[in-house]
Amino acid sequence: MSQIKLNKRAILSLLTVMFEAFVLKSETVEAQEEKLRESIRELNEVERIFFFNLFSKQVKDPDTYAALNFFIITGLHHFYLKRYIRGSINLTLFFIAIVGSFIGFLKLGQGLSIIVLIVLVEIPNLFRSQIVVKDYNNRLTEKILSKA
Repeated sequence: MSQIKLNKRAILSLLTVMFEAFVLKSETVEAQEEKLRESIRELNEVERIFFFNLFSKQVKDPDTYAALNFFIITGLHHFYLKRYIRGSINLTLFFIAIVGSFIGFLKLGQGLSIIVLIVLVEIPNLFRSQIVVKDYNNRLTEKILSKA
């Protein structure tokens, strides 16, 4: 029975990651961002300099993410946010769909179906790129603050 619960949890986690753009709530992410800003203001000067030195090297830009997301099916936007596994999955599925359709181990319809599936899963990330990147930057801020 615990194996079944574990599998349900794993599936739920996978779906949450896949549909992250739907799961993220703007109000929650923005409230978290404001709370983190307050934490940064409370740092002394040395800690603040340390924080901004690390943060400025790793912060991600929503516009760059959105531009990379225009190449939805290749998963480049995932690599930008250091989500290498998800980016590799997109890239691999895209490669299989294209090469498989041309070589013939997939019918053209099957290859197109894979590409359409990727697009359907990834298109919310395009439309909600601002909030997805803001959430990433919030997590980055939390990580750096824990070191400061």
